[in-house]
Amino acid sequence: MPESDSSRQRLDKWLWFARVVKTREAAASLVQQGHVRLNRNKIIKPAHDVKPGDVLTIVLNTRVRVLHVEAIAPRRGPASAARLLYQEPGMTISEGPAPQKEDASEDGNC
Repeated sequence: MPESDSSRQRLDKWLWFARVVKTREAAASLVQQGHVRLNRNKIIKPAHDVKPGDVLTIVLNTRVRVLHVEAIAPRRGPASAARLLYQEPGMTISEGPAPQKEDASEDGNC
């Protein structure tokens, strides 16, 4: 069993270890409320396993985060270590609205 533990981890535990939420209880609640999708499938069980290569879509407050699971951690560490557990390609999405604002101001100048 320890071999499977190193390649998979409970979803609520991974969200807490990756510092997506502050507590494991908050992670479990987030999953149970249906705010987490795993590879496009809605997950409502906090005990569902995640593994490297999975894609999580998480609704937090008014933000949607897309995280590519890169690794599984044996314990919750500092933020710098937590950041290594995932990649967030959504960073480029925040750059999208900026040109639209510029375009809108250009329309006003014309």
